[in-house]
Amino acid sequence: MRFLSGLVATTLFITPAFAQCGGGFNSFVNGLKTEAVGKGFDKSTIDAFFKGVQQDGAVLRADRAQGVFQKPFIDFSRRLISQNRIDRGQAMSRNYDAVFDRIEREYGVSRGVLLAFWAFETDYGAVQGDFNTRNALVTLAHDCRRPELFRPQIFAALELYSQGNFDPARTTGAWAGEIGMVQMLPQDILDNGVDGDGDGTVSLKTSAPDALMSGAKMLSRLGWQPGQPWLQEVAVPDQMDWSLSGPGKPRPVSDWQAMGVQARSGSLANLPASLILPQGHKGPAFLAYPNFDVYFEWNQSFVYVLTAAYFGTRLEGAQIYDAGNPTQGLTGAQMKQLQTKLQARGHDVGKIDGILGAGTRAAVQAEQQRLGLPADAWPTAELLGRL
Repeated sequence: MRFLSGLVATTLFITPAFAQCGGGFNSFVNGLKTEAVGKGFDKSTIDAFFKGVQQDGAVLRADRAQGVFQKPFIDFSRRLISQNRIDRGQAMSRNYDAVFDRIEREYGVSRGVLLAFWAFETDYGAVQGDFNTRNALVTLAHDCRRPELFRPQIFAALELYSQGNFDPARTTGAWAGEIGMVQMLPQDILDNGVDGDGDGTVSLKTSAPDALMSGAKMLSRLGWQPGQPWLQEVAVPDQMDWSLSGPGKPRPVSDWQAMGVQARSGSLANLPASLILPQGHKGPAFLAYPNFDVYFEWNQSFVYVLTAAYFGTRLEGAQIYDAGNPTQGLTGAQMKQLQTKLQARGHDVGKIDGILGAGTRAAVQAEQQRLGLPADAWPTAELLGRL
């Protein structure tokens, strides 16, 4: 499910050697071995770790086939959030009540947040992936799409192996190299692994307490603020300056209230918040508080992040969101056409992939403003035609 693993910290300090990719696979592996020696690993450990390593074509196919992220929020969230997942989440909350209480005391992360990740990443541990993790990481590092993310993870896995906590031949997980019930990369495990059940080992594949505690520690290290909300559904007026909406545009809640934004239930928090309109001003509306930004350190997909954040609130008692009556969106082919037009006008939309990501949303909003359309960042056939 992961669109792009979010621990950007692993990519901040990239040497030229880390950027190497492509070429013959055997030569590439030999380069990894040489680099591992330079990092101080024992040669016998290195040879044992890489013994039998293979390129995995299925990993590359999975990396290039993420069409589910093209779905708009309403469709995507309805696909991922079922009554069964809600019921199981509530049961898991009861079963691991003591663990969640400990997490809230030590890290300040609400149980709904972790339950939602647990549900979406592995269906509460039931579907953790059967890709060989070492092979997946080496394959993705060899591929030249994102070597700066995956190459460091190989050496993190090697470190786990040297500690006796990784079996290169048998450790399996997601196609992108994540391991365990909440899907963490090797470096995540090194930095954030917690022995939650007290058995002396960190096992994210078989121990729910270990996985949940480790996930909570990671969120805390990424900046999660204890006791603060992350997302709240709101009702918006028929008219307002929609260009103020969008992720990363926080304003005092009092400003939003003055514009007519109201909580659908309860009261708004006294925190800065951004107004999120995933399908325009006629669709669902949310205020995103500072903790919402931490979600993007876990996953880079806007629709996934918003759905996970919303599901976390549902698991803690929030009502079903009001879907409204959003204007019909674009097909995948139309989205690619729109992105091409936006790019031609000088906007940075990233890859032409038909996905309404942050860059495309910002470009859409800018062009809506220029053309005198409601600047709510939701692309429509009218906008495409006007461009």
